[in-house]
Amino acid sequence: MAIVRKGEHTFKGNPLTLVGPRLQPGDKLPDFTLLDRAFQVVQLADTPRKVRIFSVVPSLDTPVCDLQGKRFNEEAGRFGDEVAVYTVSADTPFAQGRWCGAADAQNMTVLSDLYDRSFGDHFGVHIEEMGLLARSVFICDADGIVRYVEYVPEFTSLPDYDRALAAVRNLL
Repeated sequence: MAIVRKGEHTFKGNPLTLVGPRLQPGDKLPDFTLLDRAFQVVQLADTPRKVRIFSVVPSLDTPVCDLQGKRFNEEAGRFGDEVAVYTVSADTPFAQGRWCGAADAQNMTVLSDLYDRSFGDHFGVHIEEMGLLARSVFICDADGIVRYVEYVPEFTSLPDYDRALAAVRNLL
C-alpha cells in the first residue's frame, strides 16, 4: 500500500496529497524509471557516480517552473562536469524538448516521469490530485546517498537555491 501524505503541499493555500515516502538526508536514493527527450528509459544506474541534483517541477510550461529550470541550467553550466543536473517533470518528452529549445537549456538533462510515475512515487512527490510532481530538490553524493532534500510546501513557490547550492558545494 502506498504511503499517502495529506496537506504537506498546497496549491494557492489549498491542501494537496503527496504519494510516496518523505526522503531524508542519509537515505539511499531510490531507483526510478524516467524517459529522456528521445523516449529512452533512464534509471538511477544510468546516472554518473558523481554529485547529482534532481530539480523537480510540476510542469516546465508554467512561469515558476520555467524560472527554476533556467536557474538550475545556469548553475549546471557553472559546475561543469563535476555535477550532473537533472530537471524532472511529468511533462511529455516533446514538451520538455520544446522548453529546452526556447530556454536554451543545454547544461542539464530533462527527464519525464510520464513512463510509470516511479520517480514521483519513490521520491514522495507525486501529487495525487493532479498527476504532477511537487516542486522539490534532491541532491545526492557520488555513492547515491541523499545529502539534501527540499520539499517546497507551496506549489507556486521557488526552492531555496542558496541552501541547495551550498549543499552541492559542500560535497565537491
